[in-house]
Amino acid sequence: MKNKTRHKLILFVALVFVSLLAQAQIVKLDPQNFEKKLQSLTNPVLVDVRTSIEFNQGHLKNAVLIDFNSADFKSRLSKLDKTKPVFVYCAVGGRSNAAVSILSETGFKEIYDLQGGISAWQRANKPITK
Repeated sequence: MKNKTRHKLILFVALVFVSLLAQAQIVKLDPQNFEKKLQSLTNPVLVDVRTSIEFNQGHLKNAVLIDFNSADFKSRLSKLDKTKPVFVYCAVGGRSNAAVSILSETGFKEIYDLQGGISAWQRANKPITK
């Protein structure tokens, strides 16, 4: 009986460990730390989840537009490289927060969300591209 209990305990611990490894690392960063982390990586994936109108008014350099409200949002996200860290932002944080959940659910492992969105980015006098 003791061996069965021990084996069950070992199996349980192993399952917990594996599930922790499988979970996505989601990090919310203020504009300063978002910029630092973004610049520290080679070819990061940067996703703007706002509308095309918002995007055309100004966006972060090298951002890819994937409109959160578009019918093909999940499909377009699924085409991104899941092995790379992905950085997400919107106007103030609501859409990017929802997008982060979807990214996590679809297998992305390292996700960074810009706290306060591009509004906070601009208030911190960070550059935007038009």
